[in-house]
Amino acid sequence: MSDAKHLLFELGSEELPPKTLITLSRSLLNNVRQGLDNADLSYSGIKGYATPRRLAVWVENLAVAQPDKIVEKRGPAVQAAFAADGSPSKAAQGFAASCGTTVEGLERLTTDKGEWLVYRQQVEGQTTEKLIPEILRASIHALPIAKRMRWGNYATEFVRPVHWAVLLFGDQVIETDILGLTTGKQTFGHRFHAPVALTVESADRYRDILFDSGKVIADFDERKQKIRLAAQQAAQSVGGTAHIEEDLLEEIAALNEWPVPVIGHFDPRYLELPAEVLITTMQTNQKYFPVKQADGSLSAHFITFSNIESTRPESIREGNERVITPRLSDAEFFWKQDRKLRLEDRVDALKNIVFQKTLGTLADKTHRVKQLADYIATQLDADANLAKRAAVLAKTDLLTEMVGEFPNLQGVMGRYYALADNEPAEVAEALEEQYFPKQSGSVTAASKTGQILSLAEKIDTLTGIFSAGLIPTGDKDPYALRRAALGVLRTAIERELPLNLTACVDFAIEQVEHDFDRAKTHRMVLEFIYDRLKGYCSDKGFSPDEFDAVLVVLPEQPLDFMRRLEAVKTFRQRPEAESLAGANKRIRNILKKTEAPQDFDSHVLAEPAEIQLLQAAQASAEAIGPLLQQQDYSAAMNRLAQLKDTVDAFFDNVMVMTDDIELRNSRLGLLNMLSEQFLQIADISRLQS
Repeated sequence: MSDAKHLLFELGSEELPPKTLITLSRSLLNNVRQGLDNADLSYSGIKGYATPRRLAVWVENLAVAQPDKIVEKRGPAVQAAFAADGSPSKAAQGFAASCGTTVEGLERLTTDKGEWLVYRQQVEGQTTEKLIPEILRASIHALPIAKRMRWGNYATEFVRPVHWAVLLFGDQVIETDILGLTTGKQTFGHRFHAPVALTVESADRYRDILFDSGKVIADFDERKQKIRLAAQQAAQSVGGTAHIEEDLLEEIAALNEWPVPVIGHFDPRYLELPAEVLITTMQTNQKYFPVKQADGSLSAHFITFSNIESTRPESIREGNERVITPRLSDAEFFWKQDRKLRLEDRVDALKNIVFQKTLGTLADKTHRVKQLADYIATQLDADANLAKRAAVLAKTDLLTEMVGEFPNLQGVMGRYYALADNEPAEVAEALEEQYFPKQSGSVTAASKTGQILSLAEKIDTLTGIFSAGLIPTGDKDPYALRRAALGVLRTAIERELPLNLTACVDFAIEQVEHDFDRAKTHRMVLEFIYDRLKGYCSDKGFSPDEFDAVLVVLPEQPLDFMRRLEAVKTFRQRPEAESLAGANKRIRNILKKTEAPQDFDSHVLAEPAEIQLLQAAQASAEAIGPLLQQQDYSAAMNRLAQLKDTVDAFFDNVMVMTDDIELRNSRLGLLNMLSEQFLQIADISRLQS
């Protein structure tokens, strides 16, 4: 592009919050992209950069100016713009004056709706240098900063104090004010390795200058991959593999501009602690990558990253080893102290912890979940005693020292402590699995008792919080009800559990003791859950009309819902689908207008087409009965598809709304009989052609 240059904007600051760095970077990039697009400034590429001390955006081949364009302003209709003698009306004269021209300077626009006066003017595009400063200021102002701060005597606000700003278009500075700074071409590299100012001669040299002279890897993703590779290489040097979780990897990349790996070691005696405790201690408190051995167990090594190439790396290693020892010692103390009490000894103390002021304490919740777990276990033909025992112990680990220190270990520690107490293995497993799935896409509970406890816990929370009137709105969902609803659905569907959700919600509502509208709450909870199901099904590739076709009949089991949905999706691929969907729509419209009799006199039917349809409908009803019992909806739909020609012949040859009332009722009854067969699976009239 001949009339284009690269653009660089960099904002330098004090160290930015590591957990929000990538969010700020992406937001700035998107805001600038939108600003350029809104200004009609063309470019061939755009990229964001982020380090602890800077946010930057680099735009490739940005046009030097907006394109010129024709601005068109429509005025009054020609019929109203001129008098009978052809002289311009006041409306025409006023419109011309508002456009800074005369009536003679106006043009005419002819459309299929008439003819109008129109003013056209060629507007010269503004230069990029004039437009960019305001685009950047607006982009910075729109950043998702929860709490802005001021510094010194400045009136400006940002997430951290800012110290420099670079704004280059090609090799020329666009001088403007950004957060109280005057933009230039001087940046700064690593705080210690390159503390003096660096001059960026042109926008395309930005990355290289920072890397070669500034000891800074500006590209966040590049830095992240360097850390991942260096961690694995360091782990291999001690015969292991690095345990790398993406959230921690991103945080370490946000803490370092020039990451250097350091291998540390701790006393092997701490390996007697649960692995999750060691991993959490290393990751949460110290930002270390644990090291695993070939068999998956932890080794007594860790990997940390320094933001400096030290001349004495052993000092950094020793310092980190000194810091982690008391952390592990604390964890060891918690582990020993917690095991002095059995989980069942902590049950009474749940009375002292409020779950929600309307719903009572954790002891109250435990009682409700126990009753519901018993009900679900019976429904699923599972061991109710194991389910009830797991429900009683479910929240006791919240009272332990370890979970008090590391809340993310709730459930995990419950499993360890239950095993130490010689509880049944499936009960122990359920204490952890009650929280499954922990996040989108993660696994659901595998054990039957874990599935039951997970379902009971989530359904109780949903019904209880809804009964208290605390319904999620917008982005606010403090009790994670959306996640709970999706967890119920995924557990029932993906573990193929014949869970009667409607009955479970009814039972759960009956366990809640305060006064509220139970019928309304029942309806709202189910609507809320099925809204989540709609999103789940959309992610699985089902279309909205397919979902609606099944929602009409509102199956009580989520698993049953999905089987019907799969059958509808398969059915609509058949050549008969469009015709039968249209026929069902016609039938539904007819039946809406009049009440069809449930019982009708088939002997009244005399036309060959209606007799054939009656016989075909009777045969299909008999054929699909066993298939519906087996929930083999695809086979049932395939059988119903065979009705296509008979249904078409009926509508081609028979008038339903005849004046003969007895005959009309029989024909309506026949159509109702046919419609009900389809509605035993789904309302295919909802399918769009």
